[in-house]
Amino acid sequence: MSTSVQSLPIVLSRLCKAYGSVKALDNVSLNIAAGEFLTLLGPSGSGKTTLLMALAGFVRPDYGSILFGDREMITTPPNKRGLGMVFQSYALFPFMTVAENIAYPLKIRGLSKSDQKMRTEHALDTVELDGYGDRRISQLSGGQRQRVALARAMVFEPQIILMDEPLSALDKKLREHMQIELKALHQKLDATVVYVTHDQREALTMSDRIAVVNHGRIEQVETPERLYRQPNSFFVADFIGESVSLPVEVSNKKAHLNGRVLKSDLPISEGHGGHRLVIRPELLEVILGEIPETANDFSGHVYDIIYQGDSILVIVQHESLGQINVRVPANRAGQKGLPSQGERIGLALHPEDTIIVPEHGS
Repeated sequence: MSTSVQSLPIVLSRLCKAYGSVKALDNVSLNIAAGEFLTLLGPSGSGKTTLLMALAGFVRPDYGSILFGDREMITTPPNKRGLGMVFQSYALFPFMTVAENIAYPLKIRGLSKSDQKMRTEHALDTVELDGYGDRRISQLSGGQRQRVALARAMVFEPQIILMDEPLSALDKKLREHMQIELKALHQKLDATVVYVTHDQREALTMSDRIAVVNHGRIEQVETPERLYRQPNSFFVADFIGESVSLPVEVSNKKAHLNGRVLKSDLPISEGHGGHRLVIRPELLEVILGEIPETANDFSGHVYDIIYQGDSILVIVQHESLGQINVRVPANRAGQKGLPSQGERIGLALHPEDTIIVPEHGS
């Protein structure tokens, strides 16, 4: 087996799928580059899994087009799409050894036993399970089973690999470790990967781009950093990462908070309904003592201080804006000192961190 495959681009055009009055896919269009790691991210019931199943061929859209390269796949059955697939449950055969599980896609494709053995050994080496071929699935840990599922998905060198929440069954520490492993494995294989998750941090860690799915539609597609720093709607801003939001008035492309103009270096997206200021707690600067009030700078009393290991959450009560959370790295708190409960402090929101979004995207 070679160390890389010739990946394919994917083009989705106007995909629609309804179950009665529920639109699981609502006019979805999306271009995925060859070799890209794209994550479909959204809450339960958003349509992300339906979209993945449409790619796999297990769900037939009512309307639209799915191109793998220049091939239309809408009517192509799942077993003819040439996809690698990793399921949430791994779907491994318990009566087979690790090597037999990995070799199964090669066996049903009619490869010789010598080719099966060579490719299986290479796949085991790629996922760092060399020497595990004779073990039973029941003898493996959760992380090892996940690696076996990955090896089986890639052993026949698919151009596209689909993954349906493959890390959700692992504990937090192992899940975070496997995120890094998967990212490195993708760079080694260079296959086009479409990955489904509801875990925002997982998506931010692993993806080249993230498509945020909500109510069967794609709200925004962006790189992790741009998605986090420049969301185009309140749903995206609220779903991606931790935030506090405040209603603002927008006129003449300027946002006003408490009658004062907010300074922002970021564009204000157009949309429907009102607008909101989105404050990332880790981007606020804490200033000990009271400061002059502007739209970006304000003071309040410390309502509570909560130690959370790697960071400290400071909850500040402002007279008119309500509670605002500030997250301070634990090591920085030790260097600069923390305010006391009840103390009055200043909070500064810098223009480059001032995010203003519409209630609903365009």
